[in-house]
Amino acid sequence: MTTLLLFGDQLGPQFHSGHDEIVLIESAAALRRKPYHRQKLHLVLSGMRHLAAEYPDRITLVRANTYGEAIRELDRPLVAYQPGSVAARRMLTELGVEVQPTPAFALSREEFTAWAGPRERFLMEDFYHYQRTRFDVLMEGDVPVGGRWNFDTENREPPPKRGRLDVPAPWWPEEDDIDRQVRADLDAMDLPAVGRDGPRRFAITREEALTALEVFLRDRLPHFGPHEDAVLTKDWTMAHSLLSVPLNHGLLHPLEVVYAAEDAYRDGAAPLASVEGFVRQVLGWREYVWHLYWHLGPEYGRRNDFRATAALPSWWAELRPAMVRAACLRTALEGVRDHGWVHHIQRLMVLGNHALQRGYDPAALNDWFVTSFVDGFPWVMPVNVIGMSQHADGGVIATKPYLSGGAYLNRMTDHCGTCWFDPKRRTGERACPFTAGYWAWLDRHEEQVSGNHRMARAVQGLRRIAELDEVRVRERDREVF
Repeated sequence: MTTLLLFGDQLGPQFHSGHDEIVLIESAAALRRKPYHRQKLHLVLSGMRHLAAEYPDRITLVRANTYGEAIRELDRPLVAYQPGSVAARRMLTELGVEVQPTPAFALSREEFTAWAGPRERFLMEDFYHYQRTRFDVLMEGDVPVGGRWNFDTENREPPPKRGRLDVPAPWWPEEDDIDRQVRADLDAMDLPAVGRDGPRRFAITREEALTALEVFLRDRLPHFGPHEDAVLTKDWTMAHSLLSVPLNHGLLHPLEVVYAAEDAYRDGAAPLASVEGFVRQVLGWREYVWHLYWHLGPEYGRRNDFRATAALPSWWAELRPAMVRAACLRTALEGVRDHGWVHHIQRLMVLGNHALQRGYDPAALNDWFVTSFVDGFPWVMPVNVIGMSQHADGGVIATKPYLSGGAYLNRMTDHCGTCWFDPKRRTGERACPFTAGYWAWLDRHEEQVSGNHRMARAVQGLRRIAELDEVRVRERDREVF
């Protein structure tokens, strides 16, 4: 009999149903390998231990120093599903484990390869249209519901003045004896972890995941769309789903999620703009980054078209936001430290924007996102970080760098009103590091981006800045952020 080997991100029924003999491996070496967020490690161990406890007759949890040692000691034929990294796939092959296609995604690798064809540049919008049509989501025949594919214009409202969204709270899990033992075991290990410990905030069992999905669809999806691109200092969850962890651990299948969201729209329980925005994230972008991770290959993670080589500052890598003066950047780093999670605009337009302006090495930044975020896995981040955030791939994924000054952050967050820096200033002691950094970055890379028609207005604006020499010098030597 062949034994099924599952990883900690393969916990849902689509993985283990129909298998009588299953092995999960806790590798101490894997836990110590990198400076993972403490809550990320907790979720991985809690998820595996909960699943093993739920099916004691079928699932064996093996604790070993390394995966290799455990697999060799098992000394039996093993089969595994496609794991979430090139390195894990290579390890399985070297250890003689048969690897089968993963059931975790809607679209198969073969179908994506056929869709990609000879493309050298990729537009998510094209893929998203294909996905919607392929799986008949929010469609009326061949036409998208509402006559449009995209309702982004309805989903870009600035944050409300009251400081919080008036929406019900997310569903929160209750920790149990397994969680308490996980915490004790992690406390006893010599780990290079970062971030603060618990309480656990994300679903990590199938039952929890279904409850979290149900609560989101009922209470929060109707409010999701309008402010999904806004940021509030005192409302870290806003109307976001918090489903990326159970999705990325395989506890929910993307099709069950988007079909349930579609049902909410068709039942009149949620507006189309909110549902479409959520479907875009799950069936569009999430599937896109998975397939492109494998399609573009490991060399993609080494792309660095702007030749950015700056090391991540210690206050960034070690999650010490008290060292930061800019309210938007400090709040985002506090969110990562406290929860291992911030939503997509903070990732892209605060953290990623800052890293791009300051020339942080994109490969190091990618590793930081993988290890510091509870929903970060090797397949998740390269397209998000190397491509979209840092534009280090030369435009394979995005048509322009996601770069902005303080004006955007002042419009879409509530940070600037209480910030020591002034988003309108690009010179002087109180010059906003995002505003001044925006122009300094353009100055450094003007020649490289001048051929991009979407950057033409920005480059023209650069020529109208009388104090450009001062900006250039001050930003090169800036130490206070």
